[in-house]
Formats: sequence, C-alpha cells, structure tokens
Amino acid sequence: METKETENTIFVKGEKTSPDYFTGTSWLKVLVPQDETGNYTIGNVVFEPGCRTNWHTHPAGQILLVTDGKGYYQEKDKPARIITKGDVVVIPSNLVHWHGATKDTGLTHIAITNITKNGPVTWLAPVTDEEYRSVQ
Repeated sequence: METKETENTIFVKGEKTSPDYFTGTSWLKVLVPQDETGNYTIGNVVFEPGCRTNWHTHPAGQILLVTDGKGYYQEKDKPARIITKGDVVVIPSNLVHWHGATKDTGLTHIAITNITKNGPVTWLAPVTDEEYRSVQ
C-alpha cells in the first residue's frame, strides 16, 4: 500500500547516510553496485530539507540527475546554483563541490559516480552553516 510519502517516489529511500559526510538527514539506495568492470556505481540520494553533503571531490567525476525537489549545487569559489527536477549536473574529476536540499524543500537525485583505484569520492570539510546560509 502506498502512503503519501511514497506515492510520488520512484525508488525507496534506502539506508541513512553517514553523519560524517552529510549535515542533516539523507538516505542512499544503491541502484547499481559497482559494476563488473569496477568503473561506476549508481545510487538514489534523498535529502531532507536543509540536508547537504560535505565539500568533496570525485577522482573520475560524477553526474547528478535531479528527480524531485529543489536544492543547491556549488563549486568551490563559485556562486551556488539552484537545481530542480529535470536538471542534470556534470561534475568534472577532482572538482571541489557540494550539493544538497534547500532549507524548506527536500531534494532527490540519482548519482552516477565513476570509480578509480582511489575510490569514488574524497570527502573534505563540512559545509558550514554560514556557507549554507549565504546561498539562500
């Protein structure tokens, strides 16, 4: 039976993400585990309002496909931009960035993450409350 929370979702929420890498509450559902070539993984990430990733990089880049909600994507030393349902964000290799929901709206995206011998992601410092407030 569908509930109000699940009637418009494509995928289930999955498992809560680590508070070591996210501020706020989010969930990750791995849709495609690391493939047999070891080159990528695909996951659905659901952010509650106000949730965001830490600053981070991907050694071989990442693609975000926004499927619901409203959020922000920001590259280091550049202004944040609003991302909404239907947006595609192509993140180059080793680019310092963060992404997450607005303070009032959740955000859901599919993350297609390339993998190298150094792994899929390098986590950096949290996005401070001051940095987050400055993009609103």
